[in-house]
Amino acid sequence: MSKKQNEWAFKDRLYVLKKEKKPLTYTIKSRAIYWFDEEKGHERELKYTVNQKTPFVDEFKGDARLEHIVFQNGTLLVPKEKQVLQKILSIYHPDKDKVFEEYDPEIEAQDDLELIEAEVDALVLARQMDIDQAEAIMRVEIGSDVNKMTSKELKRDLLLFARNNPKMFIELANDENVAIRNVGVKAAEAGVIKLSDDQRSFKWGSNGRLLMTVPFDENPYSALAAWFKTDEGVEVYKTIEKRLK
Repeated sequence: MSKKQNEWAFKDRLYVLKKEKKPLTYTIKSRAIYWFDEEKGHERELKYTVNQKTPFVDEFKGDARLEHIVFQNGTLLVPKEKQVLQKILSIYHPDKDKVFEEYDPEIEAQDDLELIEAEVDALVLARQMDIDQAEAIMRVEIGSDVNKMTSKELKRDLLLFARNNPKMFIELANDENVAIRNVGVKAAEAGVIKLSDDQRSFKWGSNGRLLMTVPFDENPYSALAAWFKTDEGVEVYKTIEKRLK
């Protein structure tokens, strides 16, 4: 017997479709379902019936009256008395966690709590962030439009970004490459360095001397940020920072 079966609790269960759009009715497979039984060492066929005490065809006694499995408005409430259907949906069905899932209020509450905590952390981080780092993060989000924003607009949009997408915001805030990449973009916008038309190399804006060649299939500014951290690139980075001040 599997761990899930050992831990089985008798209770009403609610199943919900994972689709964004919830059709009025949605029918899932109720026959020709196969599940590999590790104890027996082979696949076993399952069917949903209304007159058998088991979903396994090889355990049926007498005639089997087949029944459809239908979701109404995206949900299917199965009372505890319908153990065959519950076990098909919670344990054996191949569409479980793909097309539908069992609703668990405890898990939902935990997910909501984690999201709220992430949102609070992101907002606190955004509020304490200096303007340079804020600009670097918002440049990732909105690109060169960040140059047209006032400091108040930048701070406002930073807080909105932190509230609406807290996990991504925290990842960007903790990614040192974001700030380094921003310096590269600003240097190119200011003409301190130049990105070739084919986006394959960076050169000094003043004399056209080659700085670095962009590896194939890489974002040029991400590649530049990585190069800035090399022994050769770190000196160029320091020079660029001075010229931007």
